[in-house]
Amino acid sequence: MAIWYNEFGVDDLNRRGKNTLSELLGIQFTEIGEDYLTATMPVDERTRQPIGILHGGANVVLAETVASTAANAVIDIKHFYCVGLEINANHLRSVKEGLVTAVASPVHLGRTTQVWQIDIYNEQGKKTCVSRMTAAVIAR
Repeated sequence: MAIWYNEFGVDDLNRRGKNTLSELLGIQFTEIGEDYLTATMPVDERTRQPIGILHGGANVVLAETVASTAANAVIDIKHFYCVGLEINANHLRSVKEGLVTAVASPVHLGRTTQVWQIDIYNEQGKKTCVSRMTAAVIAR
């Protein structure tokens, strides 16, 4: 059974990212699973650090983008909204080019907090970063 509160598609999520940091970095939502959300980000001049590899901060932006979006998709947004409280990331391997793909899945979906696991992969399917984000669920 799907965890999502409302029905939505990847086009809806990508439209929400217009004129935001997500659009600037080329982040695109690509898949909505029963209990996970997936987005990609290009490794290019926008997301590389000066030595030519994916900037760790760009990984964190991707992770928080997909997890925050997922967090808000499992609640009634008429009455609540979610914001990130804490995020961490372990960068496991460098990426020089191509796309990275983030997959966010819930660890805990509570009344006042949520915890999301975000795994980021390169185009060869190798895990390049693991991240975890805690979100606060706030009443409007």
